[in-house]
Amino acid sequence: MSSTPSNSSDKVLRSEYQKSVANYWNTNQNDPVNLLLGHVDGYYHHHYGIGDVDWSVLEGPESTRNDRTIRELHRLEHAQAVCLLDQFGDIKPTDRLMDGGSGRGGTSFMAHERFGCQVDGVTISEYQVGFAQNQAVQRGVTDKVKFHFRNMLDSGFETGSMRGIWTNETTMYVDLFKLFAEFSRLLKDGGRYVCITGCYNDITGGRSRAVSQIDAQYICNIHPRSEYFKALAANNLVPIHVTDLTAKTIPYWELRAKSSVATGVEDPFLTAYKEGSFHYLLIVADRIVR
Repeated sequence: MSSTPSNSSDKVLRSEYQKSVANYWNTNQNDPVNLLLGHVDGYYHHHYGIGDVDWSVLEGPESTRNDRTIRELHRLEHAQAVCLLDQFGDIKPTDRLMDGGSGRGGTSFMAHERFGCQVDGVTISEYQVGFAQNQAVQRGVTDKVKFHFRNMLDSGFETGSMRGIWTNETTMYVDLFKLFAEFSRLLKDGGRYVCITGCYNDITGGRSRAVSQIDAQYICNIHPRSEYFKALAANNLVPIHVTDLTAKTIPYWELRAKSSVATGVEDPFLTAYKEGSFHYLLIVADRIVR
């Protein structure tokens, strides 16, 4: 089932790079990091976690240790999504939100449950669209939570149709100036954009070795911190709140490194965060046209 049947792959995927990214997510269907954590309560996320770890999960019977650890990792990633949604404030049931790079749809469902409004998820992975749509069917919310095989750089939605947009660890796959131009077009005047992202610290120079390893793992292109603010300013998106979440995400990575879902990328993340070459930011910006 596709909400945008006219969207062929060639129309949505505009470059060989985008095709390679889509292929990565289309073929990593059984990645336990995403699936096992989502099995805990049915909210399937494609992002990381924040908050203090309950280290007691590593204690007790070894036979149930893995289950306890998975549940704790999921609690932390769920807390990250709650933190993101907290930034939108007063969203009415008549409003409309967009999830840019919606993955398997976990945060989109959370947004609808909180605000009661329509949520449109956009992703270039046809597999993710199908998975998320099936979740919407199971939840009985297909009239309110919709997922689209579309490119968030050129979504096709009406100008000024969105009260809010968020991206959660997806901006490293696109050109920020093109992305924020599209988001500025979509947002109503006074509409809000919320971003959680990893970015490299360009005060210290270029990408560190650890940041380059993360890029290689996920076929992404992590942006320098300053690039976000340049691109926001160029597109009438005014930051009103910026929070460094780096210290809050390190415990998640420390626990994940000790879990059954560790992939080896935990070491580069921890190295980059602890040496200061990589930051985990929450950026909240409003569309203001002077």
